[in-house]
Amino acid sequence: MRSLITGGAGFIGSHLVEHLLARGDSVIVLDDLSTGNIANLSAVRDDPRFELVIGTILDPAVVLDCVSRSDRVFHLAAAVGVKLIVDEPLASLRANIHGTENVLAACADTGATLLLASTSEIYGKNESDSLSEESDRILGSTLKSRWSYAAAKGIDEAFAHAYWTQFGLPVSIIRLFNTIGQRQKGRYGMVVPSLVGQALRGEPLTVFGNGKQTRCFSSVHDIVPAIVRIAESTVAYGKAYNLGGAEEISILELAELIIRTTGSTSEIELVAYENAYGSGYEDMRRRVPDNTLSHELVGFVPRIRIEAMVREVAQSLSTAVDGDDWIMSQAHPAHVPAGAVS
Repeated sequence: MRSLITGGAGFIGSHLVEHLLARGDSVIVLDDLSTGNIANLSAVRDDPRFELVIGTILDPAVVLDCVSRSDRVFHLAAAVGVKLIVDEPLASLRANIHGTENVLAACADTGATLLLASTSEIYGKNESDSLSEESDRILGSTLKSRWSYAAAKGIDEAFAHAYWTQFGLPVSIIRLFNTIGQRQKGRYGMVVPSLVGQALRGEPLTVFGNGKQTRCFSSVHDIVPAIVRIAESTVAYGKAYNLGGAEEISILELAELIIRTTGSTSEIELVAYENAYGSGYEDMRRRVPDNTLSHELVGFVPRIRIEAMVREVAQSLSTAVDGDDWIMSQAHPAHVPAGAVS
Protein backbone atom coordinates (compact mmCIF):
# COMPACT_ATOMS: atom_id res chain seq x y z
CA MET A 1 0.00 0.00 0.00
CA ARG A 2 1.28 3.47 -0.89
CA SER A 3 0.26 6.09 1.66
CA LEU A 4 0.63 9.87 1.56
CA ILE A 5 0.61 11.82 4.82
CA THR A 6 0.25 15.57 4.56
CA GLY A 7 1.75 17.17 7.64
CA GLY A 8 3.74 14.01 8.25
CA ALA A 9 6.62 15.85 9.92
CA GLY A 10 4.31 17.00 12.69
CA PHE A 11 3.65 15.42 16.05
CA ILE A 12 0.82 13.04 15.12
CA GLY A 13 1.92 12.70 11.51
CA SER A 14 5.39 11.43 12.38
CA HIS A 15 3.92 8.72 14.62
CA LEU A 16 1.59 7.75 11.78
CA VAL A 17 4.58 7.51 9.41
CA GLU A 18 6.32 5.06 11.73
CA HIS A 19 3.15 3.02 12.23
CA LEU A 20 2.48 2.65 8.50
CA LEU A 21 6.09 1.79 7.64
CA ALA A 22 6.05 -0.87 10.35
CA ARG A 23 2.95 -2.35 8.68
CA GLY A 24 4.74 -2.55 5.34
CA ASP A 25 3.45 0.58 3.57
CA SER A 26 5.50 2.83 1.36
CA VAL A 27 5.03 6.35 2.74
CA ILE A 28 5.31 9.81 1.19
CA VAL A 29 5.30 12.80 3.53
CA LEU A 30 4.29 16.22 2.20
CA ASP A 31 5.15 18.96 4.68
CA ASP A 32 6.24 22.59 4.44
CA LEU A 33 7.93 22.35 7.87
CA SER A 34 6.15 25.50 9.07
CA THR A 35 5.10 23.78 12.28
CA GLY A 36 6.46 20.28 11.72
CA ASN A 37 10.08 19.35 12.43
CA ILE A 38 12.25 17.27 10.16
CA ALA A 39 13.88 15.78 13.26
CA ASN A 40 10.57 14.05 14.04
CA LEU A 41 11.30 11.76 11.08
CA SER A 42 14.84 10.82 12.10
CA ALA A 43 13.85 7.23 12.94
CA VAL A 44 12.69 6.56 9.36
CA ARG A 45 15.12 8.63 7.31
CA ASP A 46 17.02 5.60 5.99
CA ASP A 47 13.98 3.47 5.18
CA PRO A 48 13.91 2.95 1.37
CA ARG A 49 10.10 2.99 1.47
CA PHE A 50 10.06 6.53 2.90
CA GLU A 51 10.04 9.73 0.89
CA LEU A 52 9.84 13.34 2.05
CA VAL A 53 8.54 16.10 -0.20
CA ILE A 54 9.05 19.58 1.22
CA GLY A 55 6.18 21.59 -0.15
CA THR A 56 2.85 23.12 0.71
CA ILE A 57 -0.70 21.86 0.33
CA LEU A 58 -1.43 25.32 -1.10
CA ASP A 59 0.42 24.27 -4.28
CA PRO A 60 -2.05 22.20 -6.36
CA ALA A 61 0.69 20.81 -8.62
CA VAL A 62 2.76 19.47 -5.73
CA VAL A 63 -0.33 18.01 -4.08
CA LEU A 64 -1.46 16.32 -7.31
CA ASP A 65 2.01 14.84 -7.88
CA CYS A 66 2.09 13.30 -4.41
CA VAL A 67 -1.50 12.07 -4.49
CA SER A 68 -1.09 10.56 -7.97
CA ARG A 69 1.64 8.30 -6.59
CA SER A 70 -0.45 7.14 -3.62
CA ASP A 71 -3.28 4.71 -2.99
CA ARG A 72 -4.54 6.55 0.05
CA VAL A 73 -4.08 9.91 1.73
CA PHE A 74 -4.04 10.88 5.39
CA HIS A 75 -4.63 14.63 5.42
CA LEU A 76 -3.17 15.97 8.67
CA ALA A 77 -1.58 19.18 7.41
CA ALA A 78 -3.21 22.21 9.03
CA ALA A 79 -2.52 25.36 10.96
CA VAL A 80 -3.02 24.24 14.57
CA GLY A 81 -2.70 25.59 18.09
CA VAL A 82 -4.55 28.46 19.71
CA LYS A 83 -1.58 30.81 19.66
CA LEU A 84 -0.87 30.29 15.96
CA ILE A 85 -4.54 30.70 15.00
CA VAL A 86 -4.88 33.94 16.99
CA ASP A 87 -1.54 35.37 15.81
CA GLU A 88 -1.86 34.40 12.12
CA PRO A 89 -5.57 34.08 11.30
CA LEU A 90 -5.34 34.75 7.55
CA ALA A 91 -2.54 32.27 6.85
CA SER A 92 -4.34 29.72 9.01
CA LEU A 93 -7.61 30.11 7.12
CA ARG A 94 -5.87 29.75 3.77
CA ALA A 95 -4.01 26.62 4.80
CA ASN A 96 -7.01 24.99 6.43
CA ILE A 97 -9.53 25.73 3.67
CA HIS A 98 -7.70 26.14 0.35
CA GLY A 99 -5.13 23.48 1.19
CA THR A 100 -7.80 20.95 2.08
CA GLU A 101 -9.71 21.56 -1.14
CA ASN A 102 -6.50 20.98 -3.12
CA VAL A 103 -6.12 17.61 -1.41
CA LEU A 104 -9.78 16.69 -1.98
CA ALA A 105 -9.61 17.65 -5.66
CA ALA A 106 -6.43 15.64 -6.20
CA CYS A 107 -7.97 12.57 -4.57
CA ALA A 108 -11.08 12.92 -6.72
CA ASP A 109 -8.92 13.17 -9.85
CA THR A 110 -6.75 10.15 -9.05
CA GLY A 111 -9.06 7.80 -7.18
CA ALA A 112 -7.07 7.79 -3.95
CA THR A 113 -9.01 7.28 -0.73
CA LEU A 114 -8.80 10.00 1.90
CA LEU A 115 -8.89 10.31 5.66
CA LEU A 116 -9.43 13.89 6.80
CA ALA A 117 -8.19 14.81 10.28
CA SER A 118 -10.57 17.28 11.90
CA THR A 119 -10.88 18.44 15.48
CA SER A 120 -13.11 18.65 18.55
CA GLU A 121 -12.84 22.43 18.09
CA ILE A 122 -15.67 22.18 15.57
CA TYR A 123 -18.11 21.70 18.49
CA GLY A 124 -17.20 25.18 19.74
CA LYS A 125 -18.85 26.17 23.02
CA ASN A 126 -21.14 23.15 23.25
CA GLU A 127 -20.66 21.96 26.85
CA SER A 128 -22.79 18.81 26.77
CA ASP A 129 -22.00 15.90 29.08
CA SER A 130 -20.50 14.16 26.06
CA LEU A 131 -20.24 15.28 22.47
CA SER A 132 -21.45 12.89 19.80
CA GLU A 133 -20.79 13.32 16.11
CA GLU A 134 -24.30 14.75 15.71
CA SER A 135 -23.96 17.31 18.50
CA ASP A 136 -24.72 20.93 17.64
CA ARG A 137 -21.90 23.32 16.87
CA ILE A 138 -21.99 26.48 19.00
CA LEU A 139 -19.46 29.05 17.84
CA GLY A 140 -18.71 32.59 18.90
CA SER A 141 -18.62 35.70 16.75
CA THR A 142 -16.95 35.50 13.34
CA LEU A 143 -15.14 38.70 14.31
CA LYS A 144 -13.14 36.84 16.98
CA SER A 145 -10.17 35.01 15.52
CA ARG A 146 -10.51 32.43 18.30
CA TRP A 147 -13.28 30.77 16.28
CA SER A 148 -11.65 30.88 12.84
CA TYR A 149 -10.05 27.45 13.28
CA ALA A 150 -13.35 25.84 14.27
CA ALA A 151 -15.07 27.54 11.35
CA ALA A 152 -12.39 26.48 8.87
CA LYS A 153 -12.35 22.84 9.99
CA GLY A 154 -16.14 22.78 9.79
CA ILE A 155 -15.86 23.95 6.18
CA ASP A 156 -13.24 21.25 5.57
CA GLU A 157 -15.68 18.61 6.78
CA ALA A 158 -18.46 20.08 4.64
CA PHE A 159 -16.16 20.02 1.59
CA ALA A 160 -15.23 16.41 2.30
CA HIS A 161 -18.85 15.34 2.68
CA ALA A 162 -19.79 17.18 -0.52
CA TYR A 163 -17.05 15.35 -2.44
CA TRP A 164 -18.43 12.09 -1.05
CA THR A 165 -22.07 12.83 -1.94
CA GLN A 166 -21.43 14.51 -5.30
CA PHE A 167 -18.45 12.58 -6.66
CA GLY A 168 -18.41 9.43 -4.56
CA LEU A 169 -14.96 10.24 -3.17
CA PRO A 170 -14.15 7.60 -0.51
CA VAL A 171 -13.40 9.97 2.36
CA SER A 172 -13.75 9.52 6.11
CA ILE A 173 -13.37 12.11 8.87
CA ILE A 174 -11.90 11.87 12.35
CA ARG A 175 -12.31 14.47 15.09
CA LEU A 176 -9.37 14.49 17.49
CA PHE A 177 -9.70 15.56 21.14
CA ASN A 178 -6.49 16.89 22.74
CA THR A 179 -4.05 14.25 21.57
CA ILE A 180 -0.68 14.34 23.37
CA GLY A 181 2.59 12.43 23.54
CA GLN A 182 6.22 12.29 22.47
CA ARG A 183 7.39 15.08 20.10
CA GLN A 184 4.55 17.46 20.86
CA LYS A 185 5.78 20.97 21.63
CA GLY A 186 4.07 23.78 23.52
CA ARG A 187 5.12 26.67 21.33
CA TYR A 188 1.76 26.91 19.57
CA GLY A 189 -0.36 26.81 22.70
CA MET A 190 -0.70 23.05 23.36
CA VAL A 191 -1.47 22.92 27.05
CA VAL A 192 0.27 19.75 28.25
CA PRO A 193 3.74 20.32 26.74
CA SER A 194 3.48 23.99 27.73
CA LEU A 195 2.83 23.15 31.37
CA VAL A 196 5.32 20.27 31.44
CA GLY A 197 8.01 22.52 29.98
CA GLN A 198 7.37 25.12 32.66
CA ALA A 199 7.54 22.47 35.36
CA LEU A 200 10.84 21.10 34.06
CA ARG A 201 12.33 24.59 34.02
CA GLY A 202 11.06 25.37 37.52
CA GLU A 203 8.86 28.19 36.22
CA PRO A 204 5.31 28.93 37.41
CA LEU A 205 2.73 26.83 35.58
CA THR A 206 0.44 29.33 33.86
CA VAL A 207 -3.18 28.20 33.97
CA PHE A 208 -5.63 30.40 32.10
CA GLY A 209 -8.88 31.58 33.66
CA ASN A 210 -9.89 29.87 36.88
CA GLY A 211 -8.51 26.50 35.78
CA LYS A 212 -11.85 24.75 36.22
CA GLN A 213 -12.31 24.12 32.49
CA THR A 214 -12.07 20.39 31.76
CA ARG A 215 -10.66 18.34 28.90
CA CYS A 216 -10.10 14.67 28.02
CA PHE A 217 -6.57 13.91 26.84
CA SER A 218 -5.69 10.95 24.63
CA SER A 219 -2.36 9.34 23.83
CA VAL A 220 -1.01 9.41 20.30
CA HIS A 221 -0.27 5.69 20.75
CA ASP A 222 -4.00 4.99 21.19
CA ILE A 223 -5.04 7.38 18.42
CA VAL A 224 -2.76 6.44 15.51
CA PRO A 225 -3.83 2.77 15.17
CA ALA A 226 -7.48 3.87 15.32
CA ILE A 227 -6.87 6.42 12.55
CA VAL A 228 -5.57 3.69 10.26
CA ARG A 229 -8.39 1.28 11.06
CA ILE A 230 -10.98 3.96 10.29
CA ALA A 231 -9.21 4.82 7.03
CA GLU A 232 -9.42 1.15 6.03
CA SER A 233 -13.14 0.80 6.76
CA THR A 234 -15.43 1.31 3.78
CA VAL A 235 -18.29 1.77 6.26
CA ALA A 236 -16.64 5.01 7.42
CA TYR A 237 -16.88 6.77 4.06
CA GLY A 238 -18.89 9.96 4.26
CA LYS A 239 -18.99 9.89 8.06
CA ALA A 240 -17.18 11.47 11.03
CA TYR A 241 -15.78 9.73 14.11
CA ASN A 242 -14.67 11.11 17.47
CA LEU A 243 -11.33 9.95 18.86
CA GLY A 244 -10.69 11.19 22.38
CA GLY A 245 -9.67 10.28 25.90
CA ALA A 246 -11.88 8.85 28.62
CA GLU A 247 -10.54 10.71 31.67
CA GLU A 248 -12.04 14.16 32.28
CA ILE A 249 -9.67 16.45 34.16
CA SER A 250 -9.64 20.16 34.92
CA ILE A 251 -6.64 22.18 33.77
CA LEU A 252 -5.93 23.10 37.39
CA GLU A 253 -5.90 19.40 38.34
CA LEU A 254 -3.72 18.74 35.31
CA ALA A 255 -1.18 21.33 36.46
CA GLU A 256 -1.10 19.78 39.93
CA LEU A 257 -0.62 16.31 38.42
CA ILE A 258 2.26 17.58 36.24
CA ILE A 259 4.03 19.08 39.27
CA ARG A 260 3.71 15.79 41.17
CA THR A 261 4.75 13.64 38.22
CA THR A 262 7.82 15.70 37.33
CA GLY A 263 8.84 16.36 40.94
CA SER A 264 8.88 20.06 40.15
CA THR A 265 9.06 22.81 42.76
CA SER A 266 7.01 25.11 40.53
CA GLU A 267 3.86 26.82 41.69
CA ILE A 268 0.66 27.44 39.76
CA GLU A 269 -0.17 30.91 38.50
CA LEU A 270 -3.67 31.79 37.26
CA VAL A 271 -3.54 34.09 34.23
CA ALA A 272 -6.48 35.95 32.71
CA TYR A 273 -7.23 34.94 29.12
CA GLU A 274 -7.01 38.51 27.90
CA ASN A 275 -3.44 38.77 29.18
CA ALA A 276 -2.44 35.79 27.04
CA TYR A 277 -4.57 36.14 23.92
CA GLY A 278 -6.02 39.65 23.99
CA SER A 279 -9.44 40.98 24.89
CA GLY A 280 -12.58 39.02 24.04
CA TYR A 281 -10.95 35.58 24.02
CA GLU A 282 -13.39 32.75 24.74
CA ASP A 283 -12.73 29.23 25.96
CA MET A 284 -14.90 26.16 26.53
CA ARG A 285 -15.85 25.14 30.06
CA ARG A 286 -16.01 21.46 29.17
CA ARG A 287 -15.20 19.15 26.27
CA VAL A 288 -15.86 15.42 26.62
CA PRO A 289 -16.04 13.02 23.64
CA ASP A 290 -18.59 10.32 23.03
CA ASN A 291 -16.47 7.61 21.39
CA THR A 292 -19.37 5.22 20.79
CA LEU A 293 -19.19 5.28 16.99
CA SER A 294 -15.44 4.75 16.78
CA HIS A 295 -15.68 1.96 19.36
CA GLU A 296 -18.41 0.23 17.38
CA LEU A 297 -16.56 0.66 14.08
CA VAL A 298 -12.98 -0.25 15.00
CA GLY A 299 -13.05 -1.14 18.71
CA PHE A 300 -11.43 2.11 19.78
CA VAL A 301 -10.82 2.27 23.54
CA PRO A 302 -8.41 4.84 25.06
CA ARG A 303 -6.16 2.77 27.31
CA ILE A 304 -3.20 4.95 28.29
CA ARG A 305 -3.70 6.98 31.49
CA ILE A 306 -2.98 10.68 31.79
CA GLU A 307 -0.09 10.12 34.23
CA ALA A 308 1.72 7.97 31.65
CA MET A 309 1.11 10.60 28.97
CA VAL A 310 2.59 13.32 31.16
CA ARG A 311 5.68 11.21 31.86
CA GLU A 312 6.16 10.60 28.15
CA VAL A 313 5.86 14.31 27.32
CA ALA A 314 8.33 15.16 30.09
CA GLN A 315 10.83 12.61 28.78
CA SER A 316 10.36 13.88 25.24
CA LEU A 317 10.94 17.50 26.19
CA SER A 318 13.99 16.59 28.26
CA THR A 319 15.68 14.94 25.26
CA ALA A 320 14.25 16.99 22.37
CA VAL A 321 16.42 18.07 19.48
CA ASP A 322 14.89 21.11 17.80
CA GLY A 323 17.52 21.48 15.09
CA ASP A 324 17.02 19.92 11.67
CA ASP A 325 20.34 18.14 12.01
CA TRP A 326 20.22 15.77 9.06
CA ILE A 327 19.61 17.29 5.66
CA MET A 328 20.91 16.06 2.32
CA SER A 329 21.67 19.35 0.62
CA GLN A 330 22.45 17.71 -2.70
CA ALA A 331 18.81 16.61 -3.19
CA HIS A 332 16.29 18.72 -5.04
CA PRO A 333 14.74 21.23 -2.61
CA ALA A 334 11.15 20.32 -3.45
CA HIS A 335 11.48 16.55 -3.68
CA VAL A 336 13.51 14.02 -1.76
CA PRO A 337 14.22 10.48 -2.96
CA ALA A 338 13.11 7.50 -0.92
CA GLY A 339 15.15 7.08 2.22
CA ALA A 340 16.41 10.67 2.20
CA VAL A 341 15.40 14.17 3.12
CA SER A 342 15.91 17.66 1.81
